[in-house]
Amino acid sequence: MTREETVLAYLRAHDIGFECYNHPEGKTIEEAKRWWRDDGSVHCKNIFLRNHKGNKHYLVCFHCDHNLDIHDLEQRLKARLTAAGQPSPGKLSFASPERMMRWLGLEPGSVSPFGLINDTECHVHLFLDKTLETAPTLSFHPNDCRGTVVISNSDFMKYLSSVGNTYEFLELY
Repeated sequence: MTREETVLAYLRAHDIGFECYNHPEGKTIEEAKRWWRDDGSVHCKNIFLRNHKGNKHYLVCFHCDHNLDIHDLEQRLKARLTAAGQPSPGKLSFASPERMMRWLGLEPGSVSPFGLINDTECHVHLFLDKTLETAPTLSFHPNDCRGTVVISNSDFMKYLSSVGNTYEFLELY
């Protein structure tokens, strides 16, 4: 089964509604924008990060028209975690392709929250920008940059509950 077929089968098996369409490869947001339909969904950008020790991994999702300052994210996480009595993540950096494959079963250019299907240990923590919390529909790659899954916010929350990874909404910008 392809990565896309795995995602779609998982969503169907968990009775999670979605729409999916295919298009030419779009490994970057700029490339993908050419192929996205004007379907009213918030198209999301996804990055996979690690902490300085390499023992914690984070998937970060946010609106595709925004950029994310990783240093600013470090400061926001440090403040939030310290206030909760937890250790700071320290310096964040992009995770290597090997780490991405290990934890999400994905290659660069195809990162999406649907990679959490492959994280059987629920190791990866998901940060979602606060603005996504109220978006009626979201869209992500189905773990393949040649497709787009459009999913309602309520069905996306159902998906997140089904995979079991920890997640939180955070003001990212």
